[in-house]
Amino acid sequence: MNIQDTLSNQVQKLENSKKIKIYLCGVTVYDESHIGHARTIIVFDVLRKYLESKGIDVEFVQNFTDVDDKIINRAQNENLSAEEISNRYIQNYFRDFDRLNIKRATNYPKATEHIEDIIEFVEKLIEKEIAYVSKNGVYFSVSKFPEYGKLSKKKIDELESGSRIQVDETKKDPLDFAVWKFSDVEPVWSSPWGNGRPGWHIECSVMSKKYLGENFDIHGGGRDLIFPHHENEIAQSESHTDNQFAKIWMHVGMVTITGEKMSKSLGNTKSIKHVLENWGPNVIRLFCLSGHYSKVIDYSEEMLKENLIKWRQVETCYYELIHAESENHEKNTKDIEKIGIEFDKSLESDFNTHLALSAFFQLVKETNRLAAEEKLTKELAQIIKKEFERMTNILGLNIPEMTQDKKHEIDNLIQNRERLRKEKQFEDADKIRGQLNEMNIELIDHKERTVWMKKEKIKSEN
Repeated sequence: MNIQDTLSNQVQKLENSKKIKIYLCGVTVYDESHIGHARTIIVFDVLRKYLESKGIDVEFVQNFTDVDDKIINRAQNENLSAEEISNRYIQNYFRDFDRLNIKRATNYPKATEHIEDIIEFVEKLIEKEIAYVSKNGVYFSVSKFPEYGKLSKKKIDELESGSRIQVDETKKDPLDFAVWKFSDVEPVWSSPWGNGRPGWHIECSVMSKKYLGENFDIHGGGRDLIFPHHENEIAQSESHTDNQFAKIWMHVGMVTITGEKMSKSLGNTKSIKHVLENWGPNVIRLFCLSGHYSKVIDYSEEMLKENLIKWRQVETCYYELIHAESENHEKNTKDIEKIGIEFDKSLESDFNTHLALSAFFQLVKETNRLAAEEKLTKELAQIIKKEFERMTNILGLNIPEMTQDKKHEIDNLIQNRERLRKEKQFEDADKIRGQLNEMNIELIDHKERTVWMKKEKIKSEN
């Protein structure tokens, strides 16, 4: 697999290995997760699922930032502890992302669980004279890391001249950043330098090293984290270990709303909970995967409606496959094989989910065409279904399985409806159709028979 590496600004080959180690910067748990978070995490979820489908063991670590000024401020406003606030939004995180069919990470380390590790990390930076103690905390000396700016392609002199960094006379340089902040406001921890809490950037350097080692395969996150967060991570980590930090830096583009960045100050954020309630998990996943991961995508109701139409086509495809009963001996699997190859090729080439979805919908369209023309044999359906399920598993799309009892109930209702129609008892037949509609069952009439599909209930469709 080839991936565009932000650091080198070149396509890098992800070395084939029995094990791939990935660190993804998670969320700061002071509020509900939004659709921008969803996009980043869905992209990496599909990446992981694709690698695992190829027999690769993936160690996937995603942190929670559970100590931060935003958490503390919210705790004070609600007269709660910072821990109570962070625990609430961690629980809500899993509520939302479990519904989005996200496979849980190998580890979800929290900053507060690794204070001792952070202190040890900072101590070594001080010993190497790369960090220093000031009146307000411990700061990383940017001038001691000559390659600072290599990820963001920013030059130190340009950063200094154009800096809007808050003036702190206790820092040796305006660009120096805190790895430990002195504070008397809870939560605080004791350290060799004084009571306080970790700086924001230090936690990811410490936890990625602890769980994945000094040099791992992929470090990911949203493009908004490139500077300063990931830039500072590189500086800290490589100064600490004298080794390369991550082999590949993979960044996901933002989700905008009418061309503007989502911002709480603008009041234009869309929580995952809200979007899930209105559109469901599958439509959200299709939307988040609809463009190249590195590019911005714009959130709109129109885009979601377009993806809902596509999702209905997927549902039709699935139920046509399970209802296939034609004995027509026409069998041509070359096109199916070609589509599968195109799907994999798209993901192997800088993880192009947009092109992968195109291949997937080609499979869906071809299946629905064969079914409409009554050329979808049982044998062919089994071959297509295997490929269909492989793709949906990788994409994280989910059509709930139905119990045999429920299938029998639906089949009996449809048979009764057909009998009533033949007997010209149309009013009673329509009553059964109404009953099926209430169950979200839609009938697909073919020339010789009627099949059914169970549609996902989408609130915004009504």
